[in-house]
Amino acid sequence: MKTKTPILTIIILAIFAGGIWAQTTITAEKVGDNIEIRVNNNLFTSYNLSANEKYPFFFPVNGPSKASITSMRNANYPHHSSLFFGCDQVNGGNYWQEGIERGQIISLRADIIETGGDKVVMENECIWKRPGAKSPIKDIRTITVRAPSKNLYVIDFDITMEMLLDVTINRTNHSLFSGRMDPDLAVINGGTMINAEGETFEKGTFGKPSPWIDCYGERMGNIEGMAILQHPSNKWYPSTWFTRDYGFFSPTPMYWPENGKNTVLKKGETVKLRYRVLVHSGDHKTANIAEEFEKYKKE
Repeated sequence: MKTKTPILTIIILAIFAGGIWAQTTITAEKVGDNIEIRVNNNLFTSYNLSANEKYPFFFPVNGPSKASITSMRNANYPHHSSLFFGCDQVNGGNYWQEGIERGQIISLRADIIETGGDKVVMENECIWKRPGAKSPIKDIRTITVRAPSKNLYVIDFDITMEMLLDVTINRTNHSLFSGRMDPDLAVINGGTMINAEGETFEKGTFGKPSPWIDCYGERMGNIEGMAILQHPSNKWYPSTWFTRDYGFFSPTPMYWPENGKNTVLKKGETVKLRYRVLVHSGDHKTANIAEEFEKYKKE
């Protein structure tokens, strides 16, 4: 006589076999100058708001292996702070590269709106300032973090920039949302960089417009990576990408300005930009990056 397996047991086994989170709790907590975000009590990322830093940024950004997908600076490029938003050549100021006296994006407030459920929502208001000059820009960032599965973490970064003055941004490759991969996952160490059109590495992606780019590599016997998606509602969509095989990638319209001219924004004008970061296991096909973008663009 066969013994029947209880239906609850079957469901539980199916959940774990499929890698689905039965219950996901995501929390945000202010710890010093950081907001630490945890998924089921494990640190996923920390949002650094220190007044001693050039700008707010995320580090670490831990992947499924529990090691950071991103790199926190290096000797050659100390202005690459993991995952961040900034811009050089703004009304003569530099809100990107090292040197606070050249310009700085300072957090005015950071509020945790939602925590303890299946997502975290934060709001961060920032001012762009430098000594001896009026602030050109104020921005408000809404940051939403989710974990749909143990193999996929999501950061939505929605920013509204308000021009406090007439703003001119000269041609620069240092602009807007950017990611710097951990060296272990970079192309120069055997990793892959691929865009939505299937073009690969710096040679195939540099200066090309594309809705998204994914970077991934093998580490500790597993493949994991990070993709940056641009929302179609963005100004300058789809932005061209500034990419480097050593692990840097950024949708950077200011390096290829419209009509070949400097970017000019008028006082009182607002620019809204939306980006989605996917931290994932596997390659771009396993992580379904193309399908994830199709979902994102409908939101």
